[in-house]
Amino acid sequence: MGQGKKYIFFGGKGGVGKTTCSAAFSKCCAKTGDRTLVVSTDPAHSLADIFGVSIGPEIELLEENLYGLEIDAEIERNKYSERIKAQLTAGISPVIIEEIQRQIDAANISPGAEEAAIFDKFIEIIKEKGNEFDRIIFDTAPTGHTLRLLSLPELMGGWMDNLISKRKSALSLMSMIHSGEKAKQEIIDRDPILSILQKRKAKFEQAREILIDSDTMEFIFVINPEKLPILETKKAIEILMKYRIPVGGVIVNRTIPEEYSKGNEFWSKRKTLELQYMDMINKEFPGRVLTILPLLEEDIKGDNLDTVSEHFIKVKAKMLGEKLK
Repeated sequence: MGQGKKYIFFGGKGGVGKTTCSAAFSKCCAKTGDRTLVVSTDPAHSLADIFGVSIGPEIELLEENLYGLEIDAEIERNKYSERIKAQLTAGISPVIIEEIQRQIDAANISPGAEEAAIFDKFIEIIKEKGNEFDRIIFDTAPTGHTLRLLSLPELMGGWMDNLISKRKSALSLMSMIHSGEKAKQEIIDRDPILSILQKRKAKFEQAREILIDSDTMEFIFVINPEKLPILETKKAIEILMKYRIPVGGVIVNRTIPEEYSKGNEFWSKRKTLELQYMDMINKEFPGRVLTILPLLEEDIKGDNLDTVSEHFIKVKAKMLGEKLK
Protein backbone atom coordinates (compact mmCIF):
# COMPACT_ATOMS: atom_id res chain seq x y z
CA MET A 1 0.00 0.00 0.00
CA GLY A 2 0.99 3.64 0.15
CA GLN A 3 1.50 4.21 -3.60
CA GLY A 4 0.42 7.41 -5.35
CA LYS A 5 -0.85 10.58 -3.69
CA LYS A 6 -0.23 10.71 0.04
CA TYR A 7 -1.70 14.14 0.91
CA ILE A 8 -5.21 14.80 -0.43
CA PHE A 9 -7.20 17.94 0.32
CA PHE A 10 -10.98 18.18 -0.03
CA GLY A 11 -12.28 21.73 -0.44
CA GLY A 12 -15.12 23.79 -1.82
CA LYS A 13 -17.85 26.25 -0.98
CA GLY A 14 -19.45 25.98 2.45
CA GLY A 15 -22.22 23.40 2.66
CA VAL A 16 -21.44 21.40 -0.50
CA GLY A 17 -20.47 18.22 1.37
CA LYS A 18 -16.68 18.42 1.77
CA THR A 19 -16.71 16.60 5.09
CA THR A 20 -18.95 13.84 3.74
CA CYS A 21 -16.62 13.30 0.78
CA SER A 22 -13.40 13.45 2.78
CA ALA A 23 -14.86 11.02 5.35
CA ALA A 24 -16.12 8.64 2.65
CA PHE A 25 -12.84 8.76 0.74
CA SER A 26 -10.88 8.17 3.96
CA LYS A 27 -13.08 5.20 4.79
CA CYS A 28 -12.58 3.83 1.26
CA CYS A 29 -8.79 4.11 1.66
CA ALA A 30 -8.90 2.37 5.05
CA LYS A 31 -11.15 -0.44 3.76
CA THR A 32 -8.76 -1.11 0.88
CA GLY A 33 -5.82 -1.52 3.28
CA ASP A 34 -4.30 1.96 3.51
CA ARG A 35 -3.38 3.22 6.96
CA THR A 36 -5.27 6.52 6.77
CA LEU A 37 -5.47 9.74 8.80
CA VAL A 38 -8.33 12.17 8.17
CA VAL A 39 -7.72 15.70 9.48
CA SER A 40 -10.27 18.50 9.82
CA THR A 41 -8.97 22.07 9.45
CA ASP A 42 -12.52 23.47 9.36
CA PRO A 43 -13.38 25.49 12.53
CA ALA A 44 -16.92 24.05 12.28
CA HIS A 45 -15.75 20.48 12.79
CA SER A 46 -18.28 17.80 11.80
CA LEU A 47 -16.10 14.72 11.25
CA ALA A 48 -17.06 13.46 14.70
CA ASP A 49 -20.76 13.77 13.84
CA ILE A 50 -20.35 11.69 10.69
CA PHE A 51 -18.31 8.93 12.33
CA GLY A 52 -20.36 9.02 15.51
CA VAL A 53 -17.29 9.14 17.76
CA SER A 54 -15.39 11.77 19.69
CA ILE A 55 -12.53 13.37 17.74
CA GLY A 56 -10.24 16.02 19.22
CA PRO A 57 -6.83 17.68 18.88
CA GLU A 58 -5.03 14.36 19.38
CA ILE A 59 -5.08 11.51 16.86
CA GLU A 60 -7.92 9.07 17.60
CA LEU A 61 -8.54 5.56 16.23
CA LEU A 62 -11.92 5.62 14.43
CA GLU A 63 -11.96 2.09 13.04
CA GLU A 64 -9.51 -0.38 11.51
CA ASN A 65 -6.81 1.46 9.52
CA LEU A 66 -8.59 4.80 10.02
CA TYR A 67 -7.60 7.59 12.39
CA GLY A 68 -9.01 11.09 12.91
CA LEU A 69 -7.81 14.48 14.13
CA GLU A 70 -9.56 17.85 14.44
CA ILE A 71 -7.24 20.87 14.51
CA ASP A 72 -8.39 23.40 17.11
CA ALA A 73 -7.32 26.79 15.73
CA GLU A 74 -7.40 28.53 19.13
CA ILE A 75 -5.28 25.85 20.81
CA GLU A 76 -2.77 25.89 17.95
CA ARG A 77 -2.66 29.70 17.87
CA ASN A 78 -1.90 29.87 21.60
CA LYS A 79 0.71 27.10 21.35
CA TYR A 80 2.34 28.91 18.45
CA SER A 81 2.39 32.18 20.42
CA GLU A 82 3.94 30.56 23.50
CA ARG A 83 6.55 28.82 21.36
CA ILE A 84 7.60 32.10 19.75
CA LYS A 85 7.73 33.80 23.16
CA ALA A 86 10.04 31.09 24.51
CA GLN A 87 12.32 31.35 21.49
CA LEU A 88 12.52 35.14 21.48
CA THR A 89 12.98 35.69 25.21
CA ALA A 90 15.74 33.10 25.66
CA GLY A 91 18.92 34.93 26.53
CA ILE A 92 17.34 38.40 26.23
CA SER A 93 17.47 41.05 28.93
CA PRO A 94 14.45 40.92 31.30
CA VAL A 95 13.97 44.63 30.66
CA ILE A 96 12.62 44.03 27.16
CA ILE A 97 11.01 40.60 27.66
CA GLU A 98 7.72 42.15 28.81
CA GLU A 99 7.53 44.33 25.69
CA ILE A 100 8.28 41.34 23.42
CA GLN A 101 5.54 39.30 25.07
CA ARG A 102 3.07 42.19 24.70
CA GLN A 103 3.85 42.47 21.00
CA ILE A 104 3.40 38.72 20.48
CA ASP A 105 0.07 38.75 22.35
CA ALA A 106 -1.11 41.54 20.05
CA ALA A 107 -0.02 39.58 16.99
CA ASN A 108 -1.82 36.49 18.32
CA ILE A 109 -5.23 38.15 17.80
CA SER A 110 -4.37 39.88 14.54
CA PRO A 111 -5.85 38.86 11.14
CA GLY A 112 -4.02 35.87 9.70
CA ALA A 113 -2.79 34.54 13.07
CA GLU A 114 -5.25 31.65 12.94
CA GLU A 115 -4.20 30.62 9.42
CA ALA A 116 -0.52 30.81 10.38
CA ALA A 117 -1.10 28.57 13.42
CA ILE A 118 -3.15 26.05 11.44
CA PHE A 119 -0.51 26.06 8.74
CA ASP A 120 2.19 25.29 11.32
CA LYS A 121 0.11 22.35 12.55
CA PHE A 122 -0.42 21.17 8.99
CA ILE A 123 3.35 21.11 8.38
CA GLU A 124 3.91 19.40 11.73
CA ILE A 125 1.45 16.64 10.78
CA ILE A 126 3.12 16.08 7.43
CA LYS A 127 6.64 16.05 8.88
CA GLU A 128 5.92 13.97 11.99
CA LYS A 129 3.12 11.69 10.78
CA GLY A 130 3.87 11.37 7.07
CA ASN A 131 5.80 8.14 7.54
CA GLU A 132 3.14 6.63 9.82
CA PHE A 133 0.31 6.79 7.28
CA ASP A 134 -0.25 5.78 3.67
CA ARG A 135 -2.80 8.57 3.19
CA ILE A 136 -3.44 11.83 5.02
CA ILE A 137 -6.77 13.37 4.02
CA PHE A 138 -7.52 17.01 4.87
CA ASP A 139 -11.13 18.13 5.29
CA THR A 140 -10.72 21.87 4.80
CA ALA A 141 -12.67 24.99 5.70
CA PRO A 142 -14.76 26.82 3.04
CA THR A 143 -12.87 27.96 -0.05
CA GLY A 144 -11.73 31.46 0.96
CA HIS A 145 -10.17 30.33 4.24
CA THR A 146 -8.46 27.39 2.54
CA LEU A 147 -7.03 29.51 -0.27
CA ARG A 148 -5.51 31.88 2.29
CA LEU A 149 -4.02 28.90 4.11
CA LEU A 150 -2.51 27.25 1.03
CA SER A 151 -1.20 30.51 -0.43
CA LEU A 152 0.74 31.34 2.75
CA PRO A 153 4.10 29.87 1.58
CA GLU A 154 4.03 31.94 -1.60
CA LEU A 155 2.83 35.13 0.08
CA MET A 156 5.07 34.82 3.14
CA GLY A 157 8.26 33.99 1.24
CA GLY A 158 8.95 37.52 0.00
CA TRP A 159 7.78 39.05 3.27
CA MET A 160 10.17 36.85 5.27
CA ASP A 161 13.05 37.80 2.93
CA ASN A 162 12.26 41.46 3.58
CA LEU A 163 12.17 40.98 7.37
CA ILE A 164 15.48 39.07 7.32
CA SER A 165 17.12 41.79 5.23
CA LYS A 166 15.89 44.53 7.56
CA ARG A 167 17.02 42.62 10.63
CA LYS A 168 20.49 42.11 9.18
CA SER A 169 20.70 45.82 8.36
CA ALA A 170 19.71 46.70 11.93
CA LEU A 171 22.30 44.30 13.34
CA SER A 172 24.96 45.76 11.05
CA LEU A 173 24.26 49.21 12.44
CA MET A 174 24.38 47.87 15.98
CA SER A 175 27.72 46.21 15.28
CA MET A 176 29.38 49.41 14.13
CA ILE A 177 30.64 49.95 17.66
CA HIS A 178 32.66 46.75 17.24
CA SER A 179 35.67 46.50 15.01
CA GLY A 180 36.05 43.99 12.21
CA GLU A 181 33.80 41.74 10.17
CA LYS A 182 34.28 38.85 12.57
CA ALA A 183 32.57 40.72 15.43
CA LYS A 184 29.77 41.79 13.09
CA GLN A 185 29.20 38.22 11.93
CA GLU A 186 29.17 36.93 15.51
CA ILE A 187 26.38 39.39 16.38
CA ILE A 188 24.36 38.23 13.37
CA ASP A 189 24.96 34.55 14.15
CA ARG A 190 23.87 34.94 17.79
CA ASP A 191 20.75 37.00 17.11
CA PRO A 192 17.67 35.00 18.26
CA ILE A 193 15.19 37.03 16.20
CA LEU A 194 17.13 36.49 12.98
CA SER A 195 17.41 32.79 13.80
CA ILE A 196 13.62 32.52 14.18
CA LEU A 197 13.01 34.42 10.94
CA GLN A 198 15.39 32.14 9.05
CA LYS A 199 13.76 29.01 10.50
CA ARG A 200 10.32 30.31 9.54
CA LYS A 201 11.53 31.02 6.01
CA ALA A 202 12.94 27.49 5.74
CA LYS A 203 9.62 26.05 6.97
CA PHE A 204 7.65 28.00 4.37
CA GLU A 205 10.04 26.88 1.64
CA GLN A 206 9.64 23.27 2.74
CA ALA A 207 5.85 23.67 2.79
CA ARG A 208 5.87 25.12 -0.69
CA GLU A 209 7.79 22.11 -2.00
CA ILE A 210 5.17 19.81 -0.47
CA LEU A 211 2.22 21.75 -1.88
CA ILE A 212 3.50 21.83 -5.47
CA ASP A 213 4.63 18.19 -5.55
CA SER A 214 2.12 16.59 -7.91
CA ASP A 215 3.52 13.14 -7.11
CA THR A 216 2.36 13.25 -3.48
CA MET A 217 -0.19 16.07 -3.18
CA GLU A 218 -3.61 16.68 -4.74
CA PHE A 219 -6.52 19.04 -4.16
CA ILE A 220 -10.07 17.81 -4.84
CA PHE A 221 -13.02 20.20 -5.08
CA VAL A 222 -16.53 19.21 -4.05
CA ILE A 223 -19.34 21.06 -5.83
CA ASN A 224 -23.11 20.91 -6.11
CA PRO A 225 -24.75 21.29 -9.52
CA GLU A 226 -25.63 24.92 -8.80
CA LYS A 227 -24.37 28.23 -10.18
CA LEU A 228 -22.54 29.70 -7.17
CA PRO A 229 -20.48 26.59 -6.23
CA ILE A 230 -19.47 26.21 -9.91
CA LEU A 231 -18.33 29.83 -10.26
CA GLU A 232 -16.51 29.84 -6.90
CA THR A 233 -14.72 26.60 -7.72
CA LYS A 234 -13.65 27.89 -11.12
CA LYS A 235 -12.01 30.92 -9.48
CA ALA A 236 -10.43 28.76 -6.77
CA ILE A 237 -8.88 26.36 -9.30
CA GLU A 238 -7.40 29.33 -11.17
CA ILE A 239 -5.82 30.60 -7.95
CA LEU A 240 -4.38 27.20 -7.01
CA MET A 241 -2.98 26.76 -10.51
CA LYS A 242 -1.37 30.19 -10.19
CA TYR A 243 0.45 28.90 -7.11
CA ARG A 244 1.19 25.61 -8.93
CA ILE A 245 -0.81 23.55 -6.42
CA PRO A 246 -2.01 20.38 -8.23
CA VAL A 247 -5.79 20.06 -8.64
CA GLY A 248 -6.96 16.50 -9.20
CA GLY A 249 -10.55 17.15 -10.14
CA VAL A 250 -14.08 17.80 -8.89
CA ILE A 251 -16.72 15.66 -7.23
CA VAL A 252 -20.33 16.57 -8.05
CA ASN A 253 -22.38 15.97 -4.92
CA ARG A 254 -26.13 15.82 -4.22
CA THR A 255 -27.46 15.23 -7.72
CA ILE A 256 -31.20 14.51 -7.98
CA PRO A 257 -31.98 10.82 -8.60
CA GLU A 258 -33.92 10.20 -11.82
CA GLU A 259 -36.83 8.56 -10.00
CA TYR A 260 -37.50 11.79 -8.05
CA SER A 261 -38.30 13.71 -11.24
CA LYS A 262 -40.80 11.22 -12.64
CA GLY A 263 -44.37 12.33 -12.06
CA ASN A 264 -43.36 15.22 -9.79
CA GLU A 265 -43.45 18.71 -11.29
CA PHE A 266 -41.18 20.32 -8.69
CA TRP A 267 -38.41 17.73 -8.91
CA SER A 268 -38.78 17.55 -12.70
CA LYS A 269 -38.08 21.28 -13.00
CA ARG A 270 -35.17 21.01 -10.58
CA LYS A 271 -33.75 18.09 -12.57
CA THR A 272 -34.00 20.05 -15.83
CA LEU A 273 -32.11 22.95 -14.21
CA GLU A 274 -29.56 20.53 -12.75
CA LEU A 275 -28.83 19.06 -16.19
CA GLN A 276 -28.08 22.57 -17.44
CA TYR A 277 -25.59 23.01 -14.60
CA MET A 278 -24.07 19.60 -15.35
CA ASP A 279 -23.42 20.83 -18.88
CA MET A 280 -21.81 23.92 -17.35
CA ILE A 281 -19.65 21.73 -15.08
CA ASN A 282 -18.43 19.63 -17.99
CA LYS A 283 -17.65 22.79 -19.95
CA GLU A 284 -15.85 24.61 -17.12
CA PHE A 285 -13.99 21.53 -15.80
CA PRO A 286 -13.34 19.34 -18.86
CA GLY A 287 -12.03 15.92 -17.90
CA ARG A 288 -11.97 16.82 -14.19
CA VAL A 289 -15.20 15.19 -12.95
CA LEU A 290 -14.13 12.26 -10.75
CA THR A 291 -17.54 11.01 -9.68
CA ILE A 292 -21.18 12.08 -9.34
CA LEU A 293 -22.91 11.42 -6.02
CA PRO A 294 -26.69 11.28 -5.56
CA LEU A 295 -28.74 13.22 -3.06
CA LEU A 296 -29.56 10.88 -0.17
CA GLU A 297 -32.79 10.76 1.82
CA GLU A 298 -31.01 10.75 5.19
CA ASP A 299 -28.03 12.41 6.86
CA ILE A 300 -24.65 10.81 6.24
CA LYS A 301 -23.44 8.52 9.03
CA GLY A 302 -22.94 4.85 9.75
CA ASP A 303 -24.28 2.63 6.97
CA ASN A 304 -24.83 5.64 4.71
CA LEU A 305 -21.15 6.48 4.90
CA ASP A 306 -20.30 2.92 3.86
CA THR A 307 -22.61 3.32 0.87
CA VAL A 308 -21.04 6.63 -0.16
CA SER A 309 -17.54 5.24 0.30
CA GLU A 310 -18.30 2.63 -2.38
CA HIS A 311 -18.53 5.47 -4.90
CA PHE A 312 -14.92 6.36 -4.12
CA ILE A 313 -13.40 2.99 -5.06
CA LYS A 314 -13.16 4.02 -8.70
CA VAL A 315 -12.14 7.56 -7.69
CA LYS A 316 -9.28 6.20 -5.61
CA ALA A 317 -8.18 3.86 -8.39
CA LYS A 318 -8.23 6.70 -10.90
CA MET A 319 -6.37 9.12 -8.63
CA LEU A 320 -3.75 6.68 -7.43
CA GLY A 321 -3.24 4.70 -10.62
CA GLU A 322 -4.54 1.46 -9.07
CA LYS A 323 -6.16 -1.43 -10.88
CA LEU A 324 -9.71 -2.33 -9.89
CA LYS A 325 -10.14 -5.89 -8.65
